[in-house]
Amino acid sequence: MKKMELHWQILIGMFLGILFGFAMTQISWGRDFVSDWVQPLGTIFVKLLKLIAIPLILASLIKGISDLKDISKFRNIGIRTIVIYVCTTIVAITIGLILVNIMRPGDGISQDTIDRLTTAYANDSGVTSKIAEATKQKEAGPLSFLENMVPDNAFKSMSDNKLMLQVIFFTIFMGISMLLIGEKKAKPLKKFFDALNDVVLKMVDLIMLTAPVAVFALLASVVVSSSDPDLLLALLKYAGVVVLGLFLMIVFYIIVVSTYAKINPFWFLKEISPAQLLAFSTSSSAATLPVTMERVEEHIGVDKEVSSFVLPVGATINMDGTSLYQGVAAVFIAQALDFDLGLGAQLIIVLTALLASIGSAAVPGAGMVMLVIVLESVGFPADKLAIGLALIFAVDRPLDMCRTIINVTGDATVATIVAKSVGKLGKPHVENWDDHLDEVK
Repeated sequence: MKKMELHWQILIGMFLGILFGFAMTQISWGRDFVSDWVQPLGTIFVKLLKLIAIPLILASLIKGISDLKDISKFRNIGIRTIVIYVCTTIVAITIGLILVNIMRPGDGISQDTIDRLTTAYANDSGVTSKIAEATKQKEAGPLSFLENMVPDNAFKSMSDNKLMLQVIFFTIFMGISMLLIGEKKAKPLKKFFDALNDVVLKMVDLIMLTAPVAVFALLASVVVSSSDPDLLLALLKYAGVVVLGLFLMIVFYIIVVSTYAKINPFWFLKEISPAQLLAFSTSSSAATLPVTMERVEEHIGVDKEVSSFVLPVGATINMDGTSLYQGVAAVFIAQALDFDLGLGAQLIIVLTALLASIGSAAVPGAGMVMLVIVLESVGFPADKLAIGLALIFAVDRPLDMCRTIINVTGDATVATIVAKSVGKLGKPHVENWDDHLDEVK
C-alpha cells in the first residue's frame, strides 16, 4: 500500500485539531485538558525545529560557501537575493494598500465595536508590550541594524534564535575565510561541516515524522484560546481584505515561478506545502526554516550553494506577508478612527514597512511591533496607538498564521528564482529518514 504523502497527513492533522479544539470548548474542563495534555505536544515539536535551526544554518551556509570555489559567485547570489527580496516586499505592500483603499474595511466598523475592542484589548499586556518594543526599536540609531548584525560573541548568538542575522554574519565570515586559506588547509573543517549538514537534515526528516500529531496539537490549542467570536465577526471584512491580499501574493509567486523558472506552479506549491502548513501552524518562519530548506533543496532541486544563503536571510529580512498586513492594518485603523492618510502618507507606509520588515524577528507577533513603527511614521496620534492595536488584536493570531505562509512561500520562490538565474536549479533528490537504516540494523 502506498504511503500517504506528508502534506495530506499534515492537513488531516490540522482538520482534526480544529474539530477537536471546537469540541473541547463545549466541555467545562476541555480548555484545561488541551492546555495540560495536548498543547505540550505542539510546543515540543516547535522546540525541536528551533533546536536545529542554528546548527542547520551554520553547517549548510558554510558548506554552500566552501563549495563555491569562487567568492564572486557568492557576491552575485547575495546581490540578486537582496534585490529580489526588496522587490517582492514592495509588491506585497502595494497589493495591500490597493485592496484596503478600494474595499475600505474600516468604514464598516461601528463606534460600539470600537468601544468593545478598546475595552477588551487596549490595556492587554500583549498590546502594551508591542508598543514598548516598537518604541525601543524606533529610538535606536540609523545604523543600529548593521551594528546589531555583528556579534561580539559567536556562541552567545548561536544560543538565541532571535539573533539569526548575527549567526548568518559569522557563518558567512567564516565560510569566506575558509575559501581564502585554500582548499587543502580548509579540508578537515569542511568535512566536519559537510557531515554536520547531513546529520541535521536527517534530524529534520525524523522530526517531520511527528508533524501530523504536532499540528493537531497546535491547531487545537489555537482554537480553545480564541477570542470572543462576536468581535471576530465584526472584524471579518478587515480579515478578508488581508487574506485576499495574501492569496494574490501566492498568485504572484506562481506566475513568477512558472514564467521565469519554467516550473509547474501547482507542482511547486505541492512540494513546499509541508513547509507552508507548518508555517501556518507555528506562525514562525524561523521555526519552519529547517523544513523550508529541506523541501527547497531535496524536492524543488535548488542547489545548497543558493538555498543555504537565500533561505536563512529570507527568514530574517523577507516578510512579504507581514509587510502586506502592515499596509492593510495601518490604513484600516486610520479609516476606523477617522485619521486621514493621503497618498504621501501611504508612500511613507511603503518605505517604513519595507525597512521595518528587514529588522523584524521571524517569530509570532513581530508584525504588531512593525505596525506600531509604521503608524508612528505617518504621524498617528500616540494616545490612540493602543486603541488602534486593540482594533485588530482579536484577529491577529489567525492572520499571523496566514501571513507566515506567505513569508515562507516568498523565501522558497526567491530561492528558486536566484538558483535559476545562476544556473543552480537542478533535479530534485529526495532523501528519506530510513535510507541508511539497513546499515545500522
